[in-house]
Amino acid sequence: MTDDPFVTHRSLLFTVAYEMLGSAADAEDVVQETWLRWAEVDRGEVRDPRAYLVRIVTRQALNRLRSVARRREEYVGEWLPEPLLTSPDAAEDVELAENVSIAMLTVLETLGPVERAVFVLHEVFETPYQEIAEVVGKTPGAVRQIAHRAREHVGARRPRMQVDRDQQQAAVEKFLAAVSTGDVQALVEVLAPDVVVIADGGGFATAARKPIVGAEKVAAFLARAAKVTDLVATTAWLNGMPAVRIDAQGSATAVSLVVEDGRITRIFAIRNPHKLGRLEEVAELRR
Repeated sequence: MTDDPFVTHRSLLFTVAYEMLGSAADAEDVVQETWLRWAEVDRGEVRDPRAYLVRIVTRQALNRLRSVARRREEYVGEWLPEPLLTSPDAAEDVELAENVSIAMLTVLETLGPVERAVFVLHEVFETPYQEIAEVVGKTPGAVRQIAHRAREHVGARRPRMQVDRDQQQAAVEKFLAAVSTGDVQALVEVLAPDVVVIADGGGFATAARKPIVGAEKVAAFLARAAKVTDLVATTAWLNGMPAVRIDAQGSATAVSLVVEDGRITRIFAIRNPHKLGRLEEVAELRR
């Protein structure tokens, strides 16, 4: 056992960094940088270790977010967050599960770095405006305005997630069965009329470069993909939500689904192999 605050709050620090960056690899780097800075601190001068560590990790994440901005602008095709394999227990905190979902992280990607930091710290982790102001170098009043704009921006774009886990799981299982058999009609029935598929291959795996819209087009696309030999589709928990993992011809695809009113409205398919290295590791997410 240890009473080192860094060890105690490490999961929290990772979650903050991951929500800021949408990349588990970058989040781990930021947490490591935070540890190096924490190791040099005179602990006796730190009144609130948790707040101090969150401040360090947020600043490091902001620096990293600015440095990767150009890389993401030059990304081949659509950019999606790196998925995390989580245990079903992570879904017990419904609010946290929604906030770390692929759908939510995709919305957060449309915010500027400071807006994203403010939103994550205040809306997700309920950090007071005064503390956020110290992190981002703004006045509390300015932070309050930024939080308001970010909240409106996210509210207008975030999907209305299916809270009922049984209905969500049922839709995922129907999707899984239809994909496994290539049943176009069954796919159409489980998809919302305006369903959208967004795929991320990053130039390293075959993937649609632009979103595919509409139940019939999406069903036909998925049915063609299902004809690949040796395809194995299984249920999984990704980012606190029921999802699907597809293995075929030596490559994997992580499929995150948004379910609204019992039908699938968004399909996020991550195929970039550089983002799938953690599919064998269960992530512990804590608030």
